Amino acid sequence: MSTSSPSDTVQKTFLKYQHVFVFLAPLLFVVSVYFVAPTEASGLSYWLEYWWLFFAFLVGATIVNTVGISGSALFVPFLIFLFPLIAGETLTPETLVKVGLISESFGLSSSALAFIQYGLVDRRLALTLVAGGVPFVVAGALLSFVIPAPVFHLMLGLALIAASYLLFKADLGHEEPGETDTGAELSADGGSMPNDADKLGPAGVEMDTHGTVTRVDRDGNDYSYSHGGYLERFGNYSVGGVFQGLAGFGIGELGIISMLRTEVPVRVAIGTNHIVVALTAVLASLVHVFGGQYVPGGHSMSLASTPWNMVVWTVPATVTGGQIAPYISATLDTSLIKEGVGVLFAIIAVALFVMAAGGF
Repeated sequence: MSTSSPSDTVQKTFLKYQHVFVFLAPLLFVVSVYFVAPTEASGLSYWLEYWWLFFAFLVGATIVNTVGISGSALFVPFLIFLFPLIAGETLTPETLVKVGLISESFGLSSSALAFIQYGLVDRRLALTLVAGGVPFVVAGALLSFVIPAPVFHLMLGLALIAASYLLFKADLGHEEPGETDTGAELSADGGSMPNDADKLGPAGVEMDTHGTVTRVDRDGNDYSYSHGGYLERFGNYSVGGVFQGLAGFGIGELGIISMLRTEVPVRVAIGTNHIVVALTAVLASLVHVFGGQYVPGGHSMSLASTPWNMVVWTVPATVTGGQIAPYISATLDTSLIKEGVGVLFAIIAVALFVMAAGGF
C-alpha cells in the first residue's frame, strides 16, 4: 500500500466533504449579490419576484446533469418559451445568455465534483478534450457577435437531430459494469489517489500494457474501456465547441455521442463530459462578457442590467440538481439513459427549429 502525499490527503478530504464546499458557494454568491451587486430595484418584493424559478431550474439541472449535457440546452428554451407564459414578460437575448451561463457554471461545477467523488470521471480524457476544444469554443464565442440568431438555432437544431439519431444507433452493450474486488490495488488517474482505507469506497483506475483502462466507482462496480477513438471525438468536440461558444451549449450534446460510439461506458462518459462542459462553459461566458469589444459590432455585458433577482434562485437550484444527478445516473438503467438523452435532444431540436422559424 502506497503512502498518501499531503496533496493527496487534501484532495481526498475535499472530495469527501465536497458537498459542504459546493453548497457554501451559492450561499456566498447569494449573500454577495444581495449586498454588493448593482440592481435596478430593491426591497423584498424584488428579491422574491422569481422564487418559482428555483423549482424549474432544480428539475432542469437534475435532468441535464444526469445525462451530462449543458444546462443552457434546457434553460434557454425554457426562458424563451415558458418563462413569458408564467412571468408575463419576454427576456432579451443578452439576459438569456447571462442567466443561462451563470446558472450553468454553478450547476455543472457542482455536478462535476459529485461525479469525481463517485469515481465516474476520467480526468485525463477530460483534460485532453478540453485542450482540443478551447480554440473552437473561443472562435464560436467570437462568431456569436456576427452570426444571426435564427441561423444559429437552425444549425444547432440540425446537429442535435443528427446526434439523437446517432445515439439511438449507438451500441451500449459494452457498458454494463461488473463487480470488482474492493481490496484491489487500483490508483486513480495514474496514481494520484491511491485506493487506501481513507479513500471513499474502492474508487480507482489502472491501465494495462495494452492501453485498457479499468475504472472502479465507489460502489465497487468496474468499467473497462480504452482511450482510442481520438479522431472521432476530436471531430465531435470541435464542432460542439463552436456551438458552445455561440450560445453556451453544444459541446456536451455532441461530444458525449463520440465517447459512447468509441465505447467509453455511458456513466463514465457522462461524468467525464461534465468536466469538459463545465470548463468550456466558463470559457465561453468570459469571451461573451469581455470579447465583444474586440469584434466589429460586438458588445459587452453590463453587470447592472443582470437580473440578480433571478439568479439568486437559479444558482442554488442548479447546484442542488448537480449534487442529485450522479446518484440518479448510477441507478438508472443504461438503455433508459440512452433513450432519455435521445428524446431530450429531439425535443430541444424541435424547440430550436421553432425559434429559428420565428426569427426569419
